[in-house]
Amino acid sequence: MSQAGVQQRKSASQPSTNGTKGKGKPPGLERVPSNFETEWNAWVGPGPPADEHPLGAPKHGKVMQTLRTLAFAVYFLASCLFIHGAQLVGAPLYFVNKDWFYAWMALTKQYFGLLVTTMTQWWSPTTIRISGDKSMAGLIKQNADGTLRMEFGERVVLMANHQLYTDWLYLWWTSYTNNPPMHGHIYIILKESLKYVPAIGPAMMFYGFIFMARKWAKDQLRMRYRLQKLSTRHSGPLSGTAGAGQLDPMWLLIFPEGTNLSANTRHQSATYSAKAGIPDVRHQLLPRSTGLQFCLQELHGTVDYLYDCTIAYEGIPPGQYGQDIFTLRSVYFQGRPPKSVNMHWRRFPIASLPLNVDDHDAMYDWVMQRWREKDDLIEAFLKDGKFPADTEAVHIEGGPQEKEWKTAYINTEVKPRFSWEFLQMFAPVTAVALVGRILVQVFDLVFGK
Repeated sequence: MSQAGVQQRKSASQPSTNGTKGKGKPPGLERVPSNFETEWNAWVGPGPPADEHPLGAPKHGKVMQTLRTLAFAVYFLASCLFIHGAQLVGAPLYFVNKDWFYAWMALTKQYFGLLVTTMTQWWSPTTIRISGDKSMAGLIKQNADGTLRMEFGERVVLMANHQLYTDWLYLWWTSYTNNPPMHGHIYIILKESLKYVPAIGPAMMFYGFIFMARKWAKDQLRMRYRLQKLSTRHSGPLSGTAGAGQLDPMWLLIFPEGTNLSANTRHQSATYSAKAGIPDVRHQLLPRSTGLQFCLQELHGTVDYLYDCTIAYEGIPPGQYGQDIFTLRSVYFQGRPPKSVNMHWRRFPIASLPLNVDDHDAMYDWVMQRWREKDDLIEAFLKDGKFPADTEAVHIEGGPQEKEWKTAYINTEVKPRFSWEFLQMFAPVTAVALVGRILVQVFDLVFGK
């Protein structure tokens, strides 16, 4: 490869910055606008007209949509209020005992995991189809009651393609299905603009999520600080099953594409691909490898596997984009969720990855190869309605185990293990309020006269 080609590949592996055209920035790497208005419109946007929507007319009429919207707002905002309250109640623990502080925040993170699980179950029920290749043998299971059980372990790094803003909801739910559950120990690398989303943003800052400004000089320092914390040993409650003094559980999620797929980001990706001479992908965005490589280098020796998830949503016509069809409004209020959410898993030993700190090209080549494989998986999905899958990857309790009868897919749904589990979200603040009321009454009895 020529020296110019090497430089192009290095540039492609670097996160974009906040520059503008005309200032030396390669086309295709301009930062996509990410202010709160843009984020909100992408979530809530009206989507296509009813007669053009691939899933047809809304399931619910105007009156029911209004009632569903109000019920959703009440449940979501009330839950966030109680979760934030629990975070504030536990915040002073930081100055008393950091092990207990991190345990308390992990508990409140479990509550938020339950929130996204229940709101998806109640307002946007859909089939979740799980599959994998041979590397996942023995790791994807379905219980006799139909619930999903993953066996990924307590410390992993996950990467995924980014189709919709809701991708992270389904991946958070996946951590909930793990044995043991990891929904209190998931950490997500996000765009910095999401920090300012009301209700969600402040909670994610408490949870230790990593916000990226897409300025590598700044992001590198921020990531190193957070990753060092994720490699710290604690001995408090919720410190995992390995015992006192061990590394805390951690599921670290990164989207190497940097943002979700849309007409705008797809155009930018294709433009950069043509200019840099890099063969384009068909159904995704060109990934960046720098952030992933840095994470794996910083976590060296503390994590054994990188898990890769390829996500695809059923019901997106060719040439269209999921974010324009499956908005918050259409999915949660109008009753038009995807026909199915499909997740195909692979596992890679981190020891086999090219993580040499001075060799960014090798890691970029490795990530690009995985993305081309993912592109082929999505192409097959669009043709057949399912990912190519291996029967060895899944085990269904009570299902046929004979090779000729065994299925390669688990069909399940997003739901908690127990119908009453969501009530945990309201317990800490309610308990504090009750104790406070009792103390006030006691004070009045003693000093009121």
